Amino acid sequence: MRGGLVLLWAAIATIVLVALGVFGAMLANGHITLFPTPTPTATVVPTAEPVVDTSYTVTVLNATPQHGLAATVRQQVIAAGWTPEAVLDGAAGSEDFATTTVYYATPADEGPARGLAQAIGGADVRLNAAYQPVDNPDTTDVDESAVKQLVIVIGLDRTDAGAPSATP
Repeated sequence: MRGGLVLLWAAIATIVLVALGVFGAMLANGHITLFPTPTPTATVVPTAEPVVDTSYTVTVLNATPQHGLAATVRQQVIAAGWTPEAVLDGAAGSEDFATTTVYYATPADEGPARGLAQAIGGADVRLNAAYQPVDNPDTTDVDESAVKQLVIVIGLDRTDAGAPSATP
């Protein structure tokens, strides 16, 4: 009887040691993670409803090598309801901007920026205060920084050649 009990304990010890060895090998090889890092869940970012608000001034900048695009987009903005005096056009500082984008300065401007993007046939919309006017200290009677402004930067996607391809 004692021999059978020793054999039983030896079998149990062998099974436990083999199981621990398999578990340890899987842990060492990365097949098992003891403390997995949580995967981030996708969050829905609410966006403002597009609204055409012609009380904003609009600046159209051509950031492509194709001449005349700023004037063409300016006419689209005017056709959408803005007055010609409220829409300015010109050249940007570069000619390699990939995607046409409407920039707005504050979260409250997102709806009008999306409306303007729709009015010109679609564009990305980004929050960026870099294009917001700053107050000129020489003009004490006008606060230029209070002007509501949207800026369209025309990208290569609007040129006759279209956006450059990522593959050669």
